Amino acid sequence: MITEINGLKINYIDEGSGPLLVMLHGWGSNIDLFAGVVNYVKAAYHVVAMDMPGFGKSDEPHEPMNVDAYVDFVLTFIKKLYPQEKEVIFLGHSMGGRIIIKLTSGIHDGRIKTDFTIPKIILTDSAGIIPVKTEAQKKRTRRYHFYKNLITKTGLSKIFPGMLDRLQKKFGSADYAAASPIMRKSMVMNVNEDLVPYMPSVTMPALLIWGDKDTATPLTDGQTMEKLMPEAGLAVIEGAGHYTFLDNPYLYNRILGSFLGIN
Repeated sequence: MITEINGLKINYIDEGSGPLLVMLHGWGSNIDLFAGVVNYVKAAYHVVAMDMPGFGKSDEPHEPMNVDAYVDFVLTFIKKLYPQEKEVIFLGHSMGGRIIIKLTSGIHDGRIKTDFTIPKIILTDSAGIIPVKTEAQKKRTRRYHFYKNLITKTGLSKIFPGMLDRLQKKFGSADYAAASPIMRKSMVMNVNEDLVPYMPSVTMPALLIWGDKDTATPLTDGQTMEKLMPEAGLAVIEGAGHYTFLDNPYLYNRILGSFLGIN
């Protein structure tokens, strides 16, 4: 299905009936990866998931989007398509979890006004904590800044316009290298925002599902969130990585079903 939000064509799915459950995917991902979870949950819930701007089959944003911009997008999407809903449950993976943390904490402290309440949330391998860099990563960052300064201060970036872009691709992550200029700026703004100060304001029941082999958002992040969020509980799936719902869909759905009251 396609709708238009802020001048962008947004691809989304709408399945099942019951309480509204909105699912937010991770960076570089799309709603297709949620297929197994959607098929399980839609028997008891009205499930909605959208390809966020810049991902899947949705349009790329006209300008870079930070976490607040993605929060605004989600709220605009819900207000346009589901204005009658009084309760919304959110499930987010990776970056989707980051958006949910910022959204729910804002509702608690009055920064964000909505026409609905959020009775509970599910964060799966959620982002939101800035990782501590290893010495090797710090050296790599210093090398990047050295070459960047060399290219810009000597004027080489003007003579060879593509040189800086190639440098950024060389030193950036795979997601960064694959992204367009707008989405690269979006990625930098998102990953560099530390959401730890917002976590104590996430006061509704929160299920945290984590893979103990997750290297993108390590299990220690989930343990930190469990400590900081007053009503959070952490479920760990052994042997699973950053995509717990794909690595062990059976156990993931059993844990999710228990929290959502699905028999």
